[in-house]
Amino acid sequence: MCNYTECGNNKTPKHKNSSIIPAICLAGALLVLVTVCSGCKSTVASEQISAAKIETVQEEVRDKAQPNKEDEKDLFTLAMVPEYSSNAYVDINDDVPFFSEEELTEENFQEYWPLDELGRCTGAFACIGPESLPTGARENASMFEPTGWQSVKYDSIDGGYLYNRCHLIGYQLTGQSANERNLITGTRYMNVEGMLPFENSVQMYVEGTGNHVLYRVRPYYNGDDLLATGVLMEAKSLEDPLVQFCAFCYNVQPGIEIDYATGFSKASETTDSEEVLAIVSDPETGDSESVTRSVEDEVVADEGKEETSEEPAEITYVLNTNTKKFHMPYCSSVKDIKDKNKKETTMSREEIISQGYQPCKRCNP
Repeated sequence: MCNYTECGNNKTPKHKNSSIIPAICLAGALLVLVTVCSGCKSTVASEQISAAKIETVQEEVRDKAQPNKEDEKDLFTLAMVPEYSSNAYVDINDDVPFFSEEELTEENFQEYWPLDELGRCTGAFACIGPESLPTGARENASMFEPTGWQSVKYDSIDGGYLYNRCHLIGYQLTGQSANERNLITGTRYMNVEGMLPFENSVQMYVEGTGNHVLYRVRPYYNGDDLLATGVLMEAKSLEDPLVQFCAFCYNVQPGIEIDYATGFSKASETTDSEEVLAIVSDPETGDSESVTRSVEDEVVADEGKEETSEEPAEITYVLNTNTKKFHMPYCSSVKDIKDKNKKETTMSREEIISQGYQPCKRCNP
């Protein structure tokens, strides 16, 4: 039913609920506005969550890239090494190696880390055990010239030559000889007086007990020097606490001044040492080279000694004068020998046997 409002001659129908249509339009507009705003809020919230995630990932990357300040005290740097005085090596970190718990494993492995952009050795890591000791013939490493290889011969040096091809992990422990990732230019002094005693102690322990030793050697350089300042040697026996060391061996030679940037050297002005050869001739090529370059130690007939840190060293044996048996110092039988029957000797194995002694079957010296 409609009512009419008169306006001139026209009659316009008037609905009782004429306000409904504008209300509906207004409600629709509000609904669209609410939907749009909700979408905006959802987009903003989503962007905020994404930004938060990105920030979290960035923080995690920064944390991984930068060592924890609390752990920095456990990291080795050359700043921890005192100036060389008169000892071939110095104990580092109270003689405790920097191995992490995750690295302590008795599983046999060997790692020789890649050379850096200057061609320098960076490190070697292994678990030394009976299964890693060499059994085959040794390879010749004379084809490799590690960075800084500028060798000359001096009167004051045992064997004559200043430099050796030093194995980071000694041949007698892994059988690795001709491996350029395991070779650095090292002085005769560091090789024999510094590294060799540690290598021999590990070899004797492994042979005597059949146990395993976690073993790592890392060379350290100042800046872009081609010659390492020295090497950090770390070891820890895994089945017992008998072997543990963390020592820095100095790559120095008493009486010789060394340019670590190049490997060149000269006799110190405070010593009487003099170079033996002004010109060094390579017997393999017949070519002559300048005084700062030498032939490979292994092919020089008059040297007559091994050029690496695997040169035989004096070994101590323990004698039981009662049972006429002899043992390695690490042998578990040694603790049962009475003091009056115990005697240490540095005689060779053959000399001991010639005196009527028999090798212990437990440690097989």
